[in-house]
This record gives sequence, C-alpha cells and structure tokens, in this order.
Amino acid sequence: MAEELLINVNPFETRVALVSHGLLQELHVVRPSKHSVAGNIYLGQVVRIVPGMQAAFVDIGLARAGFLHAKDISVAQISLSEAAAKTADNPDIRDLLHDGQMIVVQVEKDPISTKGARLSSQLTLASKYLVLMPGGGHVGVSQRIEDDAERERLRELLHDVRARHHLSGGLIARTSAEGVDVDQLDVEIRDLLRLWAGISERREKVVKPGLIHEELPVQMRIIRDLASMDTATVLIDDERTFAQVCAYVDEFAPQYIQQIKFYSGVRPLFERHGVEGEIKRALQPEVPLKCGGTLVIEPTEAMISIDVNTGSFLGGRNPQETAFRTNLEAAASIPRQLRLRNLGGIVVIDFIDMKDETHQRQVMRVLEKAAEVDPARTRIEGFSTLGLVQMSRKRTRESLLQSMSSPCAHCLGTGMSSSAQSTAAEILRSLVLDYQARCRRQDVSGDYLVRATQAVVDRLLDADASHVAAFSAAAKRKILFQVEPSYAEGQYDFVLKPSLTH
Repeated sequence: MAEELLINVNPFETRVALVSHGLLQELHVVRPSKHSVAGNIYLGQVVRIVPGMQAAFVDIGLARAGFLHAKDISVAQISLSEAAAKTADNPDIRDLLHDGQMIVVQVEKDPISTKGARLSSQLTLASKYLVLMPGGGHVGVSQRIEDDAERERLRELLHDVRARHHLSGGLIARTSAEGVDVDQLDVEIRDLLRLWAGISERREKVVKPGLIHEELPVQMRIIRDLASMDTATVLIDDERTFAQVCAYVDEFAPQYIQQIKFYSGVRPLFERHGVEGEIKRALQPEVPLKCGGTLVIEPTEAMISIDVNTGSFLGGRNPQETAFRTNLEAAASIPRQLRLRNLGGIVVIDFIDMKDETHQRQVMRVLEKAAEVDPARTRIEGFSTLGLVQMSRKRTRESLLQSMSSPCAHCLGTGMSSSAQSTAAEILRSLVLDYQARCRRQDVSGDYLVRATQAVVDRLLDADASHVAAFSAAAKRKILFQVEPSYAEGQYDFVLKPSLTH
C-alpha cells in the first residue's frame, strides 16, 4: 500500500501524519506557542565560553542561549591567529570564539526541556534533492543510496553542477535524488543559490541577535522531505493551507501536484484514517504486538529502555520458538515506534533470551531492515554478552510525549505516588517531631488536626490506630482527622488547634 500524507489544520495547531501500509509512521504537531526552530538561521552573540566543555553559549534571541560545540564551528568562517592555525584540525574553543563575538549559526536541535537549542555554524540549506553547504567544499551522496553505479553518477553530476554554477560551497545529494537527471538538479541549485543570496543580504541588515532565515512551515517541510513517488495522496482539510501547499508544490515540486487533494469529508480527517487512536496509543508505555506479546517503552533522562515480553503469546512449539517469534515481531515494530514517538539518543532493547545464534542474527536482520525506512540516522549494534541490543537514533525535536504532555503535578513525573501506608507513617513521624520541637519544650497546648486523603485517614483510624493512640496518650492531646478530597496521594498537613471543651 502506498504512503499517504494527512495534514490537519486548526487555529490552535497543525498536525501532519505519514501513513504507510495502513499504519501511522510519523507525526508532527505544531502549536503557535511551541513551534519548531530547527533549521532556522540566526545572528548570535557569544555570551559565555566554557573551555572545559570546548563549547560556547550563544544568545540567538530565544528564551535560552543555544549551545555551540567547537566541532560544530566552521573554521573557514573564523579568522584564526597564526598559532591557532597550526592546530586548525583540532582547535581550542578560545582560539575560535570570544565573549561578545557575533556569529551566524543554525539550529540543529530544538530546545528540549531545560536545554537550549543545539547550534552549528556549518550552515546547510536543503531542497528536495540537494543540500547546499555555503561554507564547505564537500561533495557527497546520501548513504541510503546503496547502488555504487548510481552513487558515482550522482557524484559526477554534483561536480558538473558546481563547475557550471561556479559554486565554492559543498553539495550533498539526498536519498530522494536517486534517479533524477541533471536538469532537475540545475533547477534546485539555482533556487538554493537564490535563497542563500537573500540570507546573505538579510545578514547585513541584522545588527543584534535575531532571526535571519526561517525554515519552511511544517506542512511544506514535510512535503519537501517525505513526499516521494510512493506518496499516493496528500490530503489537506484546510482550504487556505491547501492553496499554500499547491502554490509551493507547483513551484518547487510540480511532479507531485496531482497528489495534492483537498479533504472535504464530514468525518474528521485523522479519525477517518484511524490516526487519532494511534496517537493515543503512542502516548502509552505498553505496545501490544499482534502475536500477544508486548513492548514496554520507558524513556529516561539518559536513554530509552525497551523490554520485550511474551505476554499472552504461548503459540510456539517450545519456549525458544515462542521467544523467537515474539522477538521477530518486536524487532519489526521497534523502529516504527521510535520514529512515531520521536525518541532518540541511546536505546537499549531487552529481547527475550534466545540461545540460538541463528535466531539472534535473524532478529538483528529484521531490526536493521525495519530501521532503513526511518529518515533519522540510526546505528545498531549486535547482542551484548548480557543479551541486550544497543542502538542510537538521532532526534532533532521533542518527543511526542514531551510535546503533548507535561509532568504530573502529583507524582512529579515519576509515575508513582506515595502509598497510604507510607504517608501515614510520615504523618506519625512528623507529629512526633513537631511535638518534641514545639509542645514539649514550650508547653504549647492544643489538639492536632490532621488533613489527608480518604485512604490515609482510613489507614490512621484502622491499621495504625494503635500507633495514633499511643502518641495521643504520650502527648496528652487528641489527634483529630479531616478528609481532604482535593489532596493528591501523599499530600497532607496538620495544625495545632485549641483544645475542645469537654
């Protein structure tokens, strides 16, 4: 089944979904208050150099300063001293930048959580088939193009294009360039050079940290990067966006104009294609497999852990066969889940133990094959001595979970809350400490009023009633309780009230 791009537009958000083989493969959500800045080019000012990290923090006009590492600085654009020039292959950050210096940078990775944007001064401008590197001289071909003859053909075309257009910058042929002719490349390089000329002109007018060039809106960018001859239809449910996309495609990718369709159905676009349900499932940690097994995906600060379980699947001839079949299905599903959830960094997969090395190799082949369709750069290593598979995936924006949710105010993002037993014990400890600090030393009178959830109050009046009575007798004061329905699990307080007359 061919791919479909679905573009759902509302005043409060724009969503773009890539559906392939009837399954949601990728989702982009953009809201006015939280739009992506990846790909934008800014004039920045160095605000702090950190030699120990070989990096600098650069003010680009956003809420937080961006992070620029020495290896991401284009030395060709920096005036090096004679001493620094001798170590140009591995220069010190202090030889490249100084506080207050103005520098043109591009956002490689959006700000995520408390981290600022990841920056680079090695600028790139992308089109459908080409990537222009104005400050470089490298000529390359996407590694996803595996045919040696095609790689060599494209490399020769790029050299010819550079010579004809007197281009000093670098060029890379993208995966979508496979099979294109020189005329198509010529059209794109002219557009890219015109774009770069406009950026250079705006750079001269900007005098303080701020935006120089803004990347395409998400719907245009997705069409540029994801639309291919395999894309049967691009459905758009907003008339204004439909007109904008048609104008863009007509100018830059006319071969796709017939695929652009306006969706006017009564049933919502995402609901009609089953996308809404998939989005909700993608926010859950557990992923059911068709065989009855499950994946449990747990993102952490340092890495992503994925646990493969047989679940209800007992259909193999023996335990090893059951494990193998579950692992095969999990291996085919994991890259799609990583792409859909936009999870990146180090990923550790705990497959069900397999003793047969042939089974391990087959699972690895399925995993690698499934990862090939992901446009993000991935790297997969084999089974470790502990039976774990480690892989990495590059991510340039927030994960789906980060963009569509926030940490729970009750559990503070841990996913767990204090039990009634633990909270009751904490209340008793706090009462003892308060009595020792205030009442016993200062001869303060009054009864304690404890406010907590129903479960905690029930615990204190039942299972822990003897402990409450013992403290009450020792402190010579009553312990009163009040249920607070608005309190979260683990939340409580207490006050010392004047003793009741009796």
